[in-house]
Amino acid sequence: MPGGRPRNLAWFNQSCLLPRLLIPVESAMGETRVAASPDTVKKFLSLGSKVAIERGAGLAAGFVDGDFNTIGAELVAPGDSQAWSEADVVLCVQSPSASALARMRSGALVVGLLAPYANSSLAASLKTAKLSAMALELLPRISRAQSADALSSQANIAGYKAVLLAAAALDRYFPMLMTAAGTVQPARVVVLGAGVAGLQAVATAKRLGAVVYVSDVRSAVKEQVESLGARFIEPPEIDQRPDESGGYAKQASEAFLTAQREQLSNQLAQADVVICTAQVPGRKAPRLISDLMLDRMRPGAVVVDLAVEQGGNCANTRPGETVDRNGVKLIGASDLPCSVPNHASALYSRNLVALLEPVLKDGQLSLNIEDELIAGCLISHNGVIRHDDVLNTGGSN
Repeated sequence: MPGGRPRNLAWFNQSCLLPRLLIPVESAMGETRVAASPDTVKKFLSLGSKVAIERGAGLAAGFVDGDFNTIGAELVAPGDSQAWSEADVVLCVQSPSASALARMRSGALVVGLLAPYANSSLAASLKTAKLSAMALELLPRISRAQSADALSSQANIAGYKAVLLAAAALDRYFPMLMTAAGTVQPARVVVLGAGVAGLQAVATAKRLGAVVYVSDVRSAVKEQVESLGARFIEPPEIDQRPDESGGYAKQASEAFLTAQREQLSNQLAQADVVICTAQVPGRKAPRLISDLMLDRMRPGAVVVDLAVEQGGNCANTRPGETVDRNGVKLIGASDLPCSVPNHASALYSRNLVALLEPVLKDGQLSLNIEDELIAGCLISHNGVIRHDDVLNTGGSN
């Protein structure tokens, strides 16, 4: 194509033209994170890439345009059609809009948290524009992928911030205090789910001085829970007890959930704070706390539901809202990483570097679709949908 860039540069060995990365301003409402930091832009430049970043993309996360420009990134206007059409790779936090994807040239690559489950509209956009896309939600849980695991880096933040929200809303101290007026007993915290968010919630609550109990369907996490100083609530001993698959907890049967709710009811009746973190990728969150269980909780207690966007672990929680139910505060804690945008962006952008560094070599972008790590999250390749079961039906991978 004389006088212009080949339309499929990302998949050709064109040593004369370097891969061009674009970091856009995030368009999702309430999104404060950005897919690059000055440090990671510097890293991509050292790998032989060109980097363009839309003006103002990092402001909400504490990164000013000058920080990027000084190290060699090109600043472009938000939504600049030429920048989008010339990009070989778009690095984003959440998926760009359908109109933005339509501006990209065929064969270009989109990398981010693309919300792939049951997302037929995303599949249609990728197919129409003949784009490739890597959804970080589908990154396989293997040791080699740990440094690129964006779900874990962001869940860590969510677990930390959930406890701070609870402490701010609670009508009691977290730690035990011995005062001239008498001793104040420590708060009792129950954490539902011992994944990354749950374990960080445990660690944070313990640092604040609370007594912490943890419930999880997987007996294997007991050692991790106890190593943090918390007490593990053994799962009900019934048939078909769920365990885990691919690093995630499996969907529990209704019989198991009923037995678990009965077991938890007494725990919650004594709790000051409950942190809900139980989720199953691509499926509705398990309902662990019923109205009857909430009726037994004391007025002034706090429930923070991190699974609220997936339907919630707790009855009556609503995304982004705090509901007062007979004195019990129900906090629908959606998008908590956005409340810590500087560190959330720094960690997320490092995840992207870890994922893409092996495929950016000698100033060229080369994807090996047979590689387990790439294949697991590559939902589209040049417009050919590779995980149709996830994108169109929402089935977990």
